[in-house]
Amino acid sequence: MSVDRPDTAVLLSAGLDSAVLAASEARSGRVHPIYVSAGLAWEASELAALERLLAAAPLAGALAPLARLSFTVADLYPATHWALRGEPPAFDTPDQDVYLTGRNVALLSKAAIYCAGRGIGRIALGPLAGNPFPDATSQFFDAMARALSLGLAHAIVVDAPFASMDKSEVIRLGMELGVPLALTLSCMNPQNGRHALHCGRCSKCRERRDAFGEAGVTDPTAYSVPPIR
Repeated sequence: MSVDRPDTAVLLSAGLDSAVLAASEARSGRVHPIYVSAGLAWEASELAALERLLAAAPLAGALAPLARLSFTVADLYPATHWALRGEPPAFDTPDQDVYLTGRNVALLSKAAIYCAGRGIGRIALGPLAGNPFPDATSQFFDAMARALSLGLAHAIVVDAPFASMDKSEVIRLGMELGVPLALTLSCMNPQNGRHALHCGRCSKCRERRDAFGEAGVTDPTAYSVPPIR
């Protein structure tokens, strides 16, 4: 483990990308996982999945204890918003249809305040290549890091280590690192409560299915219904 690398906070959601990111970061420094609740419909299932992930190799014992932070979007999004109702856009919708306005602004603000109080100088999160959202660009991350560092009087680096990778590459890296990908949850409408199944009908399930196919890896995901072909 490098002695020169600062401690890193990883925004960890139980999703495939962030789980692999946490395992990858843990190879070279101390990782502080952070989960930020925002009042979204899938969070109970996500937290249950995260609990199982953190209890399994290679994450078990390799990370600092999970920090759970919260903010609410209930006063920002209308009550009819799909992410509050738990009715995500359809299977074949583009990424733009699942944009959550300001999500990374809020996540990074909460995480940075947490980090400033604990001397953590780096925040890593997991957007991939081709992410179309305005709060997932390198320009945004650089600007946010500058603003947070100034406002908190604490140097913060915001890093997106997978920004040049697609999901199939992340899957292959996860396989190399021994991440139990079957325990990850990448679904906007998980079924069966705490023992969540991927719904098989949202665009995140489509992305997941397609990425395993592109990676040449058998998809270990438990779907409530088979994804549309």
